[in-house]
Amino acid sequence: MSNTATTGSNAVDWEARIDFDRLRTERLARLKAQLEKSDCGAILAFDFSNIRYMTATHIGTWAMDKLIRFSLLTRETDPIAWDFGSAAKHHALYNPWLNTTTAEADADPHAPHHGAVRPRLESGARAGISTLRGAFTPDAGVAEDVARKIKRELEKFGVADQPLGVDVIELPILFALQQQGIDVVDGQQIFLEARRIKTDDEIGLLTHAASMVDAAYEELYRFLRPGVRENECVGLVAKTLYDLGSEYVEGVNAISGERCSPHPHVFSDRLIRPGDPAFFDILHSFNGYRTCYYRTFAVGSASRAQRDAYTRAREYMDRAIALVRPGATTADIVSVWPKAQEFGFPDEEAAFALQYGHGVGLSIWEKPIFSRLVSLDHPEVLEEGMVFALETYWPSADGIGAARIEEEVVVTRDGCQVITKFPAEDLIVAGRKYYTVGGELGTLRDSQSHRNTPWGSPPA
Repeated sequence: MSNTATTGSNAVDWEARIDFDRLRTERLARLKAQLEKSDCGAILAFDFSNIRYMTATHIGTWAMDKLIRFSLLTRETDPIAWDFGSAAKHHALYNPWLNTTTAEADADPHAPHHGAVRPRLESGARAGISTLRGAFTPDAGVAEDVARKIKRELEKFGVADQPLGVDVIELPILFALQQQGIDVVDGQQIFLEARRIKTDDEIGLLTHAASMVDAAYEELYRFLRPGVRENECVGLVAKTLYDLGSEYVEGVNAISGERCSPHPHVFSDRLIRPGDPAFFDILHSFNGYRTCYYRTFAVGSASRAQRDAYTRAREYMDRAIALVRPGATTADIVSVWPKAQEFGFPDEEAAFALQYGHGVGLSIWEKPIFSRLVSLDHPEVLEEGMVFALETYWPSADGIGAARIEEEVVVTRDGCQVITKFPAEDLIVAGRKYYTVGGELGTLRDSQSHRNTPWGSPPA
């Protein structure tokens, strides 16, 4: 099976599909390898995606912004996950990999074992909670309790005198760790470097997630017409994805008409009108693995200005994809994209994320990053197994519309594979066709009818 092949979403006995045991094992091995390369004795995660990468635990997307759970990996042990309430008990029952270890330091010396995996002396599934983002009164000493839990493990496994890498942290937790004499350093780069190259199973999950968005765009194409609202489009996409097995619809940008330029990055309740441009970004998660996937439509018909904007955005996309291969750099890619001043912005910071690229995995905006803001001076080398999204934007000359296109690609041995397959090589017109007494109304036309007549059209 090639990395970008898709199968059904269920496990079966008659076909090799996603191997979740292998996924967990290979992710942890990559994280351990990055920890070994670092100066840290251990890494502590509060970020939801890093915890999932380290421990393969999940308690629902409601917890993603709470910073209530945490996990620890030391040079000498397998991961320990402290989790919210009954979740820890559930992990002990249903996440057996937290009760075993491949490291001698945290193995039960008296338990029989076979091969490299041994029962643990203490389970890696434990009850623990952080400060509820400050909702607990500081007098309760919750931050200090978290710090004591971490220090116990660092001392037990002989790494208390080495730096502790942390990804994100609340200030009370940071201060409490420091009061325990722990040297806290930035550990986010360890996680992101481990996640930079995807395993075959990760690529399979990312490809399946993209295939679900293919289906959502098909439904959206059928649904788009004058009179529907942007928020209705968001609801349709969310229902389609959840029906197909999405665990989380992170967001749907739905932008239409005059809202297209400048890009507001948020949907509204605007009514879509005949001749409107409309672009969408669909972000969701399948088994943790995300999408970031733009498409642009014209509703009923497209003006020449809108078609020209789309052609320009597509050209920048195609020139970028043509350069993707192992050994190329992010600087090579962004060098074929326009400068901010060429499309109406004073500098690259003001135009950030319009001509853009980013890694996609358990979260969006992983490594590598493609932007003229940073990539020309700090290029990153592309490697086989990277998965990232490239996105381009161009405003239409009429000052109203714009085109937005995004493709997700997997870097292969000799180039790349595009895994976002809803058609995008030319501007698609959605909505019903209209007929006049003279026949079918053209799809390349101005939305203001008089401009399509000899008296209203601008002079040649």
